[in-house]
Amino acid sequence: MKFVISYSCGKDSTLALHKMLQEGHEPVGLLVMYNKEADRSWFHGVDRSLLGRIARSLEIPLILCESTGEAYHLALEEGLRKALSLGAECCVFGDIDIEDNAKWCKDRCRSVGIDYRFPLWHRDRVENTKELVSLGYECVIKCVRNSDLPQSMLGKALDDAVIGQMEARGIDVCGENGEYHTLVLNGPIFHHPVPYTCGEILDLGNISVIDIY
Repeated sequence: MKFVISYSCGKDSTLALHKMLQEGHEPVGLLVMYNKEADRSWFHGVDRSLLGRIARSLEIPLILCESTGEAYHLALEEGLRKALSLGAECCVFGDIDIEDNAKWCKDRCRSVGIDYRFPLWHRDRVENTKELVSLGYECVIKCVRNSDLPQSMLGKALDDAVIGQMEARGIDVCGENGEYHTLVLNGPIFHHPVPYTCGEILDLGNISVIDIY
């Protein structure tokens, strides 16, 4: 089956992509929501250059959906229509168990007439994170919520030690509630490591982010 994936460059969407490829399905594109005003992807803050390097390493075409906040849903639907024209039969999402998020994704797909799949749906959150690490993915911490994790974790790759520190703090190690975000820059489905540099750390009050470029 041909599919497009809603791709944040983070660990959950990467695991969803891994599972689809493992089943033998064919990707036609990485659908990435892009903030026109910030000139970076929504939520994970990836710039065009790094997005391009990630897509080239995965050898999957990039479908960039540029929008402002008000037109976010329309930009996604336009991206889905482009995926349909490329032969996609469904859109894949990395959501795990938040019903409202899944409903929103399904509504967007229904509006353009494309099917949807959630390969991680109702899987154990901790199991997902530990599976990614065991598979050998390099998941670099891009953002932390200051009340949950220290800035010293920014730029580090998830491993058993980091997961242990998260568990000791009593947070959701999957970060599904916004405790942290990652960028995945190497692993089994990548054809080569994505070159990157960690830059300055910005404290934005509620969260802190590290510039990865």
